[in-house]
Amino acid sequence: MELKKTILIVEDDVALRKVLVDKLTAENFEVLEAVDGVDGLHVAFDKHPSLILLDIFMPRMDGITMLSNLRSRDAWGKHVSVIVLTNSTDAMTIARVSSFEETDFLIKSEWSLEAIVAKIREKLAHKIAE
Repeated sequence: MELKKTILIVEDDVALRKVLVDKLTAENFEVLEAVDGVDGLHVAFDKHPSLILLDIFMPRMDGITMLSNLRSRDAWGKHVSVIVLTNSTDAMTIARVSSFEETDFLIKSEWSLEAIVAKIREKLAHKIAE
């Protein structure tokens, strides 16, 4: 029996986080949640999820700061797959996110839930193939 892949959702929007949790749970993923980058880092390093869905604009610690801390901490943090979900189309933000390895950038309004699930599965399959 294959183990469930664990997804950490770091998102301060309660409604969006619930929709993502419900969809990913229905898709047979184990789902962890955090409301900001501070909580996200704690959960990430404690639970080592297979992939992190990360918002950029959050209270206490934004997603880029969390991603930077994640990537600089240890070997697991450097290589865990991250998909940044945001509505920001700011070129500087996109460039900063794109500079991190194993990180994809998706604009929330341009992706359906099904497409996000497909992207997660693609990232996880790529990790297994390495």
